[in-house]
Amino acid sequence: MLQVKNLTFSYKKIKILDQINFSVNPGEHLSIIGESGSGKTTLLKLLYGEFDLNEGEIYWKNQQILGPKYNLVIGYDFMKHVAQEFDLMPYISVEENIGKYLSNFFPEEKQKRTFELLEVVELNAFAHVKVKTLSGGQKQRVALARALAKEPEILLLDEPFSHIDNFKKQSLRRRVFKYLKDNKITCIVATHDKTDVLGFADRMILLNNAEIEAYDTPEHLFKHPKSPLVASFFGEFNVINNNIIYAHQLKVVDKSNMKVKVIKSYFKGTYYLIESKCEDDLVFFESSEILPEGHTVFLIINT
Repeated sequence: MLQVKNLTFSYKKIKILDQINFSVNPGEHLSIIGESGSGKTTLLKLLYGEFDLNEGEIYWKNQQILGPKYNLVIGYDFMKHVAQEFDLMPYISVEENIGKYLSNFFPEEKQKRTFELLEVVELNAFAHVKVKTLSGGQKQRVALARALAKEPEILLLDEPFSHIDNFKKQSLRRRVFKYLKDNKITCIVATHDKTDVLGFADRMILLNNAEIEAYDTPEHLFKHPKSPLVASFFGEFNVINNNIIYAHQLKVVDKSNMKVKVIKSYFKGTYYLIESKCEDDLVFFESSEILPEGHTVFLIINT
């Protein structure tokens, strides 16, 4: 397994990560979430050996992962890192980029492997297109496929679908994460998108103020958010009587002790998100229909 023990790292005198501890089992999917600047990308770079630790240790199975002080070449053969900047070769084709590091001694196997990965990232039609002509989202998919080409034991993904439009993102996410599970590839994903986590991650870590604020299954953290920051990752919420209540947990009734005045209705597809006011506090709840501005309704907590 991957073991992270007492990891501490600073940029100059600014502490980015402090006493970070966690483990990831082979084939497991771990998501790392947090606000911008919380250390998600830095943590992935440390796991890859791109930086030297100030304190602590990182192990993959029995292999200690060390930084540039100890390795002339950054990284390890059993690990691949797909960063937000794609290190692709622009003047050769998508197919050639994916197969670049596969052996030419077995051309049939190389071709089979390349086309398998083209299918995973849904780029079959672009196999012979030069990378320089692709969009940012297409380049991100090439980078994903190339990272998978040599069958790593562990894959580090930094915002892996951030450049990909919504027309492709849903199916691509399912294909990629299914491929990783089927092939028992350990996956660590730094993301700000809850749809990268829900339905896919086995466990998740929330980084805040250089520390791990929450570490559990997505289901448990969703159902039992220990702080407003955890709840904010999953959706609109309220703090009512010191309890975190999601917008979907409030129900409109004929009469109750909670009276609110509607400020605005936001169409969300299958429901309307209603922004309202209860005395001096904003309250968000969901409704099956649009509610007029200034309308008074009563709510109950329906957990």
